[in-house]
Order: sequence, then C-alpha cells, then structure tokens
Amino acid sequence: MSDHYVKVKVQLEQMKSFGEDAEKQGVDTEEQEVPVSSPPAFVSPDPPSITIAGRDASNTSITCKHRGKSRSKPGKDDKNSCGKHISDLSLHGSVSAHIGKNLNRLGNERTLHIKGTGKILQGKSEANGNYMTIHPSKNIQETRREDVFKHTRKRRPVTVDTSKAKTSLEALKLSIKQLKWKEFPLGRRAACDIYWHGVSFHDNENIVSGQVNKFPGMIEMLRKINLSRAVRTMQELFPEEYDFYPRSWILPEEYQQFSTQIRMVKENDATVNPTFIVKPDGGSQGDGIYLIRDPNDLKLMVGSQAKQAVVQEYIQKPLLIDKLKFDIRLYVLIKSMEPLEIYIAKEGLTRFCTEPYQEPSQKNLSHVFMHLTNYSLNVHSGNFVHSDSQSTGSKRTLSSVLYRLAAKGVDIKKVWSDIIALVIKTVIAVVPELKVYYQADIPPGKPGPTCFQILGFDILLMKNLKPILLEVNSNPSMRIEHEQEMAPGVFEYVPSPVDEEVKVGVIRDTLRLMDPSYKKPSISQPKAGFEHGEEIPMEAESQDRSPDDGGALPSLCLKQVYPKYTKQFNYLRLVERIAALFIRFLGVKGNMRLGPTAFRTFIRTCKLSNSNFTMASVDILYIDITRRWSGAMPDSREAGMGLQAFVEAFFYLAGRRFKSLPLRGQVASQLELCEAQLESQSGVEDRRSVSCSRALPRSIKTQTLGLTNPQLCSPAPLRRAASQDYRLHQRLKPRTLRANVEN
Repeated sequence: MSDHYVKVKVQLEQMKSFGEDAEKQGVDTEEQEVPVSSPPAFVSPDPPSITIAGRDASNTSITCKHRGKSRSKPGKDDKNSCGKHISDLSLHGSVSAHIGKNLNRLGNERTLHIKGTGKILQGKSEANGNYMTIHPSKNIQETRREDVFKHTRKRRPVTVDTSKAKTSLEALKLSIKQLKWKEFPLGRRAACDIYWHGVSFHDNENIVSGQVNKFPGMIEMLRKINLSRAVRTMQELFPEEYDFYPRSWILPEEYQQFSTQIRMVKENDATVNPTFIVKPDGGSQGDGIYLIRDPNDLKLMVGSQAKQAVVQEYIQKPLLIDKLKFDIRLYVLIKSMEPLEIYIAKEGLTRFCTEPYQEPSQKNLSHVFMHLTNYSLNVHSGNFVHSDSQSTGSKRTLSSVLYRLAAKGVDIKKVWSDIIALVIKTVIAVVPELKVYYQADIPPGKPGPTCFQILGFDILLMKNLKPILLEVNSNPSMRIEHEQEMAPGVFEYVPSPVDEEVKVGVIRDTLRLMDPSYKKPSISQPKAGFEHGEEIPMEAESQDRSPDDGGALPSLCLKQVYPKYTKQFNYLRLVERIAALFIRFLGVKGNMRLGPTAFRTFIRTCKLSNSNFTMASVDILYIDITRRWSGAMPDSREAGMGLQAFVEAFFYLAGRRFKSLPLRGQVASQLELCEAQLESQSGVEDRRSVSCSRALPRSIKTQTLGLTNPQLCSPAPLRRAASQDYRLHQRLKPRTLRANVEN
C-alpha cells in the first residue's frame, strides 16, 4: 500500500511540473467548453474532484478525508498530502491536452478528469481500471460556479427566433452561422433578442420585447396605391425633388380623370401616342402587369368587383446593356424610425429582360420578356441564362454593371448620389403613415418590441442615367437558390452564387447592426457646405466600421445615408410634422382615425377658426373630406378621418390663411402656427397643474404631477373629445386593434 502510494505521489508531482511547463509555454486551453479562472490565493486550496486511472482498485480508491485520518491531520502542510499537490494543479487553471501527451513519459497513459472545470485528459487506462477520487470542498465549487456564471453571461450569444422566417431561411441560417449566434428554428418560450418574420409584423402577436424585422403597417403602406398617394403628396409640396416617380393615376376612382387627360394630349398633338403600364394594387412578382396605349384597354373589373390598380407612364427610353432592358434591386435597411436611420447596401442585383428591347408599339405591347424586368417572369423564358459569374447572365451584381458603365466614361459617383437621394426621399414620403400604424400597434407606454426592416427598391436607369423609382417591396425575396429544370418536367432548386453573394451579406450585416450588445457610435453631424439639391459626396468604403470586435467578419456592406445627410433632406419632412399633430389629437390609444370631436378640438386648440371660418364650416369640411376618402378606401373598417384625409384638410386650412404664399410656404407657416399654439397651451396646462396640486390630496397630487407624457397631459377639451369618441371608436375599430388596447 505504501509503495503504491509513493508511486501515485511521484506521478502527481510530475503532472504538476508538466502543468507548470505548459502554462509557461502559453498552452491553448480553448478546447474547454467553459473556461474557468483560477481561484484567488486566499481561497482554501482544497482541490476539485479528480479521477485518475491508476493501478490496484482496492488500494487506490481513497478520499482526502480518509487519508487525512490515516496519514496526517487535516490542515497540516504535509508533503505527503494529496490535497496540496492536486490543488496546486487546479491553481494553474484548466489542464491542457499538452499534459496528456507528456503523461506518456510516466510509462502508463491515464485519464485525468477535473470535475470542477469539466476538463478531460484522455489516455490508456490500466487493465484493472482502478480510480482514485478526491472530493472538493464546497467553497471552491461555489466560487468556480460563480466565475463560470459571470463569464457565461459576458459571452452569451445573441438569440434569433427563425420559426417564421419562411423564404429567407437559408440566407438567414448562413448569416447566423457566420456570426456564431444561436438560432431557435422552432421558437422558444423565453424571449429572444431578435425575431425574424417572413411576411409581416403580425406573424407573431405575442412579442413584448426584443427586436422584430418588420414594421407594423409596412405591407399596407408600400402597396402600389398607398405609395403613389404618399409620393403624390410630396410632389405637391416639392415637385422638383420628387420627379423620380412616374405620373400615376389610381383606378378605378381616377379613371375619368385619366381618360380625359390622355384624350386632351392626343388632341393637342396627333403624333403623340404615349404608353402606360398598369400594376395591380396588391400584385407581386409581375403578376397582372400589362401595357396599354388606349384607356379603353383597361381591365377595370374582376368579376363583379372593381379592380384596384395604378396606371403609370411607361419609361420608353431606358438604359440598355447588351441591347437588353434591366432594372436594379437595391436593398435598404430602415434601422429605426425614431430617430430615422437609413442604410443602403453597397451591392445589389440587376435583373435583365430576355428579349432585345424595342420601343413599345401596338405589335409588341404583349411581349413581357422585352418590357418587364421581373425575375419571376423572365425565369420562364427560354433565353434566361443562369450564370455562376457575377458579370454575365440574366441576373448580375450591381457592381459589375457599374464597372461596365464606368469603363464607358459614365460618372458612377453621380449615379450613386442620385440613387441615394431617391431612396431617402422615398422613405421620408412613407414614414408619416408608418408612424400612425406604429402607435396603433405599439402605443406609448405599452411594452412591445422595437422594429427594423429590409426593403427592396426597384430602380430603372433612363438613357440619360436618371434613376426612376418603379416600386418598393416590403418583402423582397431573400432566396439564395433558383429553380432549374433538370429534365423535362423535373425541377430542382440549385444554389445561386450571385444571390448568395448579395443577400447573405445584407442579412448578416443587418443582424450585426441590430446586435443588442453593439454600442452605437455617435451619429456624425451633417457636413457643412451642402445644401439641398447638391450632389451627395461619396466617401471611401473603409470609413464604415464593423460592429464585431474580433475583426473576423468583412467590413459592413451597408452604408448609412440618414441621418448622415440630414442637412440636405430634413426640409422635406413637413408631412411628418403634420402626422405628429394628427397622432397627438387621436385621443384613444391604438386608434388610427380622427373623430369629428377630436378634429374640432384640433381647430380650437390651434386657433384656426375665425369669423369667416366658423365651427359649422369646420364640421362641413370634416364631413366632406371624410366621405370622399371613405369612398376612395372601401376596405377600411374604421370610421373617421385618416392621415391622408387630415393632410388634405390641413392643406386646405393653410391655403385659406396664407393665400399669398405657394403651397409649401402655406403648409410651413401653418405648422409653425399650430406648434406655437400647442407649446403655449402645454405651458399654461403645466402652470395650472402645479398651482392646483397644492390644494389636492397627497395621492391625487402625486398622480397629477407624475404625468410627464405630453399625450397624457392633453388639454381638457382634448380629454373630453377622447371620451366622446370612445364608444363610436370601440364599435367600429377592428378586433385586432381592440385587443391591443385592452391588453
């Protein structure tokens, strides 16, 4: 027994010396699942539990307590004490695999398992398979557990719920893998950091925290009709800045206007025969799109129902490459709405037609492969080319096309500058309505997630290189594979290198920007010296910093364009200020319509009525505009005045008061007047509440002074308006919105 004990002691001392050598040589211990720091020097040196494959099972299975009784007293500094040697081993941290190799010098390979750290050194055990077990003290176990917990919390991976991802799933999985984050493909009960939805914000109704990759209302706002209305409003205010969107008419309500205008054009000049493109309101992937030259060719009815659609001027002189028409799919990230943050992907896709382009004529109007660039249409053409190269085929990278244009002497910086301006102006046009949707689904004070979203901008370059906005997709395809016919009637999905190159980078870098642990850098101030209308300077890509610390990932492929260029575009946000007034006077949380009493309260509070415009005139104005917009939006299930109707009323009121100014000046002056009245009104209310609080009981005083939210501190007439409209609102609003308010 004593001889064997001496051998074990010698072996442990040798292992200790090997551990010290390994530590000096900087041995890598990353194989360990959870690294554990060494215990502090003042901690009792009792070792963690160790199992050593040795000899003679009957003689070597000993505990420290047993040996303390038989060999020496506990607490003594004894050379023969096993606790001292093994605790010394533990003080060197986790034992590396290098020690396992050096154990061969002992003559017999062993397995050393340190349970406190989970580290295993595997070797060949003796034939008899004996073990010696030494139990740790409780204090060191607890200390190490705390250290592990702290370290684990520090390095916790970001969690992503992909259970609703749908078509973007493969690109999303690759992105998460590259970031080394944790995916939950089936979801989980505990909250995740990021939720990736495939269609809309409402794919999952039970999210109260984290971040969702969809904004409420984005699908509705980017339908063809709503987008056209939003841009048209901006065209009224800023006609020169919004000339990138073709002239549009909304069907069926503007059919007579469209027919009359086209007839007048042809009567004035018989040689003019314009072409128009018709797009269904809710269409996607080119479905239902067709070209016409005569208003009589419009297909206004589907069965017994009127077909909602937009008809636009057709761009007859597009830029051609290889005699083919093409468009640009550019990916844009709305990182935040308040404050507004916009990023544009530096790389995009170009989708080519599959028949050589000819200007439209009555003979070729039906040639969709010549006129329509939609991938989902052209992929069925016999001329469609799937290519692994980024610069050939029917789908190419944007950079390859720009490189060809630059080789021909085109000013690419100017093209990019115009595209960036187009994107910022379009987002500014749709943000006001999005804010109304946002407050309806996530009212102030109610727990809910924050939102971000990737949009797909479809842009056409004219022959003179001017970019034209075709449409904006709220759910751009993120597939990184395409369907290919392997045999007659047999189709199979095969990888698409071009799609993977562009889309995985966009998703990955969107996730990097939305990383909850990423400390957002301070927003750079707008550069002085650039006024609106001037060209946006293009900086080198190296200025974009990566959020990751390790530097293993490539630099961000997303470039921030707003608020970076705030000074050049902030003057366009007039309608957003009107939307802020609209939201303030809604009264009921979760509502999206302004009732008649709330509209009267808005008029009174902003002092917009006078002897020439009485409150009776206000009621007539409200009824007239609301009735007209109700007919234009038959799908609406809510009664009252929506934002677009409120904007029309606001324009009318501004025109009455400031007749000598152009429309933009009228609206700006009216806004300044309303905002000044509201500011003075809130100041009076604050002074009133402070003076009245002295006479109130303590509990009521606390409640009164605690209302810091300006929407809660509404004037007394506004509170009365809210209560009077509440019953009507509850009867007419959809069940989903009612559930949001009640919850």
